[in-house]
Amino acid sequence: MTFQFSIGTWLAPFVDWLNANLHGLFYVIGRVVEAVLGAFQSLLLYPPAIVVILLVTITVALLTGLRVALLAFLCLGFCWLMNLWPQSMQTIALVFTAVVAAVAIAVPLGIMASRRPRLEAALRPILDIMQTVPPWVYLIPAVILFSLGQVPALLATVVYGVPPMLRLTTLAFRQVPKDLLELGQAIGAPPRIILTRIEFPAALPTLVVGLNQCILLSLAMVVLAGLVGAGGLGAEVTRGLTRMEMGLGLRAGLAIVAIALLFDRVSRSALQRPAGGSRI
Repeated sequence: MTFQFSIGTWLAPFVDWLNANLHGLFYVIGRVVEAVLGAFQSLLLYPPAIVVILLVTITVALLTGLRVALLAFLCLGFCWLMNLWPQSMQTIALVFTAVVAAVAIAVPLGIMASRRPRLEAALRPILDIMQTVPPWVYLIPAVILFSLGQVPALLATVVYGVPPMLRLTTLAFRQVPKDLLELGQAIGAPPRIILTRIEFPAALPTLVVGLNQCILLSLAMVVLAGLVGAGGLGAEVTRGLTRMEMGLGLRAGLAIVAIALLFDRVSRSALQRPAGGSRI
């Protein structure tokens, strides 16, 4: 008789206990997440598509420059011409919300980890596990606790996007030149000013890379999110796969690429501009 060990036999009772004793809490969290996503999606879908495209293009032009604005116009226009506008807006709302939540979690933890080696050592094996586990595994407990829909997709996307942002935030703040910190302390600058005026600008190039990785990994979860009823372009890719419709799957896949380019170039240019980066 061979001995078999399954971590699922240990975690399943814990998940069942959470579902039985904290069902009210999970229900409230689910409703709040649905309300935020629903409001964001309604904001994007209520105006005509051409109005949204022009507003985004003008805003990007003011924030970054004409070249990035032209790219934003082409990316959104492609989603519109492919007759995937509602699905694209659902995907943008899901990814944007997930990335904002992941950054809000990862950046403060990364800053603290860069200052406390013990905290960084404690987080390292957790991050290793989070980055090694296949992404669809995150959907299993999320679906058990929150049922099918956009809520488990959003939470799984946040969990999947936190590790790269946290790691690169820690690396970025550890690489800040010591002489800059000593200069800030020598002139009597308070810690808040040192953080915002010295450390953040110095760490910005690495932070931009972390944000890029967070965005790409969040978009990678979009297709898997379609398997749990999250809708959006992931559902279209899944539908094209199950029905063997190559045209539908290809159009949805290219729309995901267009959204990835939109997020990447706009975020990169917007963050680099205050630091004197290129507006191209």
